[in-house]
Amino acid sequence: MFSLNDSMRYLLYNRPTDMRKSFHTLSGIITDAMGQDPCSGNVYIFINRARDRIKLLHWEPGGMVLYSKLLEAGTLGKPDSVNDNEVCANIEWRELVMIGNHTIFRLDAHYSQTYL
Repeated sequence: MFSLNDSMRYLLYNRPTDMRKSFHTLSGIITDAMGQDPCSGNVYIFINRARDRIKLLHWEPGGMVLYSKLLEAGTLGKPDSVNDNEVCANIEWRELVMIGNHTIFRLDAHYSQTYL
């Protein structure tokens, strides 16, 4: 229950996503735009235009799980392996961990001038 690990397949939706979307509308993006099955067990990753919010949608036995993170400062980066032309990109577990732990991120100019 509520577990992600390196044995799972991670798919990044490489377009800005409205973070008001939840289970059903994100599942629609997975089906329509990504051409995938939301109930496949894969983990689907969505990032908003400002790149300060990330959501992961994952089917596990018993139902869908939606993980969400809002950054206090800075913006989420993108793994080097992701091509801008791809709508759907496979990423590795380690790349997701690096995004989530701010190893891949950019600080906003305002934040770096004000707080650093």
